[in-house]
Amino acid sequence: MHMAKVAPVLLLFSIAMAIQLEKQSTVAEPNEEVDEWLQNLQTSKQTISRLNFYFHDTLSGKQPSAVQVAQASNTDKSPTLFGVVYIFDDPLTEGPEPTSRLVGRAQGLYGSACQQELSLLVAMTVVFTAGKFNASSLTILGRNAALQEVREMPIIGGSGAFRLARGFAIAKTHSLNFTSGDAIVEYNVVAVHY
Repeated sequence: MHMAKVAPVLLLFSIAMAIQLEKQSTVAEPNEEVDEWLQNLQTSKQTISRLNFYFHDTLSGKQPSAVQVAQASNTDKSPTLFGVVYIFDDPLTEGPEPTSRLVGRAQGLYGSACQQELSLLVAMTVVFTAGKFNASSLTILGRNAALQEVREMPIIGGSGAFRLARGFAIAKTHSLNFTSGDAIVEYNVVAVHY
């Protein structure tokens, strides 16, 4: 098709799509619980919560909690596994032992994003399943230089008790099996919320 004929067709298509999207858009219905929370927010004081838990990332065995979902064509040649991506649903426990009390799950993805060192880009939601923060979550997004002794990542939000949360998470490797890739990581979290 000649370009002179394509431009009007694309314009008409764009207009038709815009009209269709406008018809489909809706205004969010009021939610009493959210409205009440917003009213209380005006008089609420910020709270600082300090949390400590252990993240169990298991790549080995019959039921791994982290699985590889993608890799670049040259990942196998990279000393930092640059380009590999994993999805995870890892248990969070009170102590470092896998049999310690379960307090939540860490769900998200990480990928090797550095060619010079093993540094992961981590997008993780920590969902609490026990204690006073049961059913609340925190979202962590940032760089995790996995072989450094201590790493800091920002908290960019949350839900439930952690609505509008911000803060930071300090990660420290408790144990790492270089053969299997399995790791237990201690997290110390400081979350500012209302």
